[in-house]
Amino acid sequence: MENNELVKIWKDSDKDIHQKSKDELKLLLASVTRNTINKFLYIMGAGILSGIGLLIFLTFTSLNRLDDPIYLINNISLGIISTLSIVSGLVSWYKLQDKDPNQPLRNWLELRIKHLSILLKGKFNKLYIVILPLTYALTVLSIHVYFENKPFLEVLGSAEAMIGLIIGTPIGLFVSYFAVRKIRKHELTNLDFLKDLHNRLCNEV
Repeated sequence: MENNELVKIWKDSDKDIHQKSKDELKLLLASVTRNTINKFLYIMGAGILSGIGLLIFLTFTSLNRLDDPIYLINNISLGIISTLSIVSGLVSWYKLQDKDPNQPLRNWLELRIKHLSILLKGKFNKLYIVILPLTYALTVLSIHVYFENKPFLEVLGSAEAMIGLIIGTPIGLFVSYFAVRKIRKHELTNLDFLKDLHNRLCNEV
């Protein structure tokens, strides 16, 4: 959600504040809050589904390359990273769910802000800088070697394959980093919005 969209929401909300009862205002703020939380859930859901799809691909290709130990090591390494990513996504998904509908919205939102703040601003928030190139390299090698239909070491020894990887890797990494940074910016904007919303709940409701 861009900043101008957030401003529009607040303008609309501020107009309604003077027209609605306290209960109606709570329902309005609850709706806005859950819509914003859902934006995080959509991103997490897409990441989880992508990870599951990658695991299926790795399993299928590994079973067809049981005689290539280097390729299997590459896929197993990538599979471990993917599994950890999926587990992390599922844990975050669970923590953002509405498990206690009777809990006051202010407290409900505060817990989710804390969790999202740890994810986006905690001490491991820059871990993607290291994980992304490693994941990208392992994924490209897995796909490239499989569709070349040659042993892993033979593909790496091919001048044509190496030139393609050398040229394609910087471009692929640039696109990957750009996409991740855009997503993180989007999430940080929504997190700030939730914090502002929480402050309003504390002061006005």
